[in-house]
Amino acid sequence: MNKIKGPNTVDRNEVVKFLADELKIAFMRDYCPNGLQVEGQSHISSIVSGVTASRALIEAAIQEKADTILVHHGYFWRNENACITGPKRERIRLLLAHDINLLAYHLPLDCHPTLGNNVRLAQVLGFDITGRFGENELGWLGRSANPALKTVGDLAGWIGKKLNREPLLIGDPGQKLETIGWCTGAAQDLLPDAAQSGANVYLSGEISERTVHDAREYGIAYLSCGHHATERFGIQALGELLARQYGIRHRYIEIGNPV
Repeated sequence: MNKIKGPNTVDRNEVVKFLADELKIAFMRDYCPNGLQVEGQSHISSIVSGVTASRALIEAAIQEKADTILVHHGYFWRNENACITGPKRERIRLLLAHDINLLAYHLPLDCHPTLGNNVRLAQVLGFDITGRFGENELGWLGRSANPALKTVGDLAGWIGKKLNREPLLIGDPGQKLETIGWCTGAAQDLLPDAAQSGANVYLSGEISERTVHDAREYGIAYLSCGHHATERFGIQALGELLARQYGIRHRYIEIGNPV
């Protein structure tokens, strides 16, 4: 049953349309559906946001009495098993049992020029943005605004402090820090594009075995900074925007993940 509307509620479909327009989801080729993935009650008054729609986040949202969960990593990924069994079944059961909406925005959130994971990571790390590269302009280019960061090793230490997670550095820590390329999450395979775009250091969330060889052979340093650690900021900005736009409650909940 839908909950009764209160003074600080908004029609769910209005929010879905607002986010579709703001994030331009119709223009982005992605690996999952963006927008309303699981339908709950028809009006929204309290949003919990998080990086991934895990069971732990859903249970936290239930404790918060939230009617909507807003995430970067939702469900129904391309090529995954479509059967609703095991942990997937339990997640969806909890959402339906508590009439909770699940809103998920993947690549459109990475790309957004003011709310996205990449631009927000740049703000956290103090990067001046100079350009973008790659398909859908997912990759970003810039330079550090911190004059104390002179080497790749300096940058690695700075990232560790700002993200509370020590990055894995592939390359020479003493290498001069010049143009930085970055893309949050599992974007390690954009490294060749970053090198060809003029970056001498590239950072992303994850690392693959092949990434080590690519970095060595392209002559570019690579920093694996954590998928979760690099993608915590865009979803918070998106939730805060909705809170301001509609006067509804929003709380970001951190579910720790070392990857």
